[in-house]
Amino acid sequence: MSDAKSVVEVTAKDVQDNGTVFCPNPKMALWSAHPKVFIDLSHGGQGKCPYCGTVYKLKAGEHLHSH
Repeated sequence: MSDAKSVVEVTAKDVQDNGTVFCPNPKMALWSAHPKVFIDLSHGGQGKCPYCGTVYKLKAGEHLHSH
């Protein structure tokens, strides 16, 4: 069994205007749900969920829009 945490690659279109995505994401199973948290990708292009450890990162070549 692997201890590696899940990594979810997102596109700039998946990221909300404030530079965040939320976890759990819609593709996660209902049984694995935890309180919704927002993961900030605006600094460095990746972030980690404090509940489940899932890492969210921008796909290679993707850039967040600056305001």
